[in-house]
Parts: sequence; C-alpha cells; structure tokens
Amino acid sequence: MGVPAAKPALIFTYGTLKQGFSNHALLQDMMATGDATFLGCCRTRRSLPLVCGPYRVPFLLNLPGRGDRVSGEIYAVSAAALARMDELEGVTRGHYERLPIEIEERPEEAVEAYYAHGSYAEALWRRSGEEGYNCYTEKVAKGYVKRKDRPQHITFLDQIRLFISSDTSSPKSAEPALL
Repeated sequence: MGVPAAKPALIFTYGTLKQGFSNHALLQDMMATGDATFLGCCRTRRSLPLVCGPYRVPFLLNLPGRGDRVSGEIYAVSAAALARMDELEGVTRGHYERLPIEIEERPEEAVEAYYAHGSYAEALWRRSGEEGYNCYTEKVAKGYVKRKDRPQHITFLDQIRLFISSDTSSPKSAEPALL
C-alpha cells in the first residue's frame, strides 16, 4: 500500500495571486499540474487591514479588529505548491508570514494567509494612515511594479523600511526614494 496523499492546505489569497493579477500565473501553473484547485471567492470573518506598501504591493496585516473584512479567493494547494508560494512570498526572508485566518465561507476549516511580517506590520499600518482596503482591485493596484522591474540593488525588506520611513504628507510619497 502506498502512503496516502497529504490533505491539501487551504490558502486565502487577497492580492497579486488573485485571478487577473500579475502573480496569478503561479497558481495557474500549479492548477495545470494538479497542485492547486480554485475553491471560490470568499471574505475574512473578522476585520483586518489590507494596505499597499512600496510599489503598490498588497499586505494583509495581522491586526484583528482594524481595517475591514477583506475579500479574496481560496485555493486548495499541495505541499509542493505551498513551498512555491512560500518562496514567492519570501517567508524565509521575513517578507510575509503564513498564519491562520478565519474565512466566512469556511468557518470550521483550517485556512492560512500570507500576512505582512510582524516585525513591520504595525509600522506599515501607521504609514497607511491607519486606512486600508476591503479588496485589492485593479484601481487599488494601479501603479503596481512587478518584482523584475524594481531596483535590484536593494532588498525588499530595505524597500519596505524606506517606504515606512518616507514622508506621508507628500502626494508622491507612495514610493520610497531609491538611489
């Protein structure tokens, strides 16, 4: 007898991994190989801040009770797919953390999401003026810069730090000044 297949992980996506956005190609590739399945649209059970950081990159903040209930998509993914998603989200580099989340449509199931790393989440919330979005839409994403088009001489964590420390009073302050 073979080893039974591991139960797929359930992942809530709220930003660039959603259908119609730049990183969805990763999920499409994984769906083509049977490593991911789209389960539907959904919404968080509790309010959480969804903000944009440098280059209009979306970040869900693990600050329950702030922000709004966030709309997104849910996928069932294999262990191999989860490893690829962890790599994309920079889990080992301190960009995001994969943590449990409560989803309205699946209250009894273990679902996870990629949250902004706790080391900078509160500062990112303050930098956003303590205002967020309930959905990452094309309008919200306007100005998003793909990873390949961002400065390569500075780490993403340094880009986040520069963004957080930049002047929020300037209308053009949405992007850090990079040398």
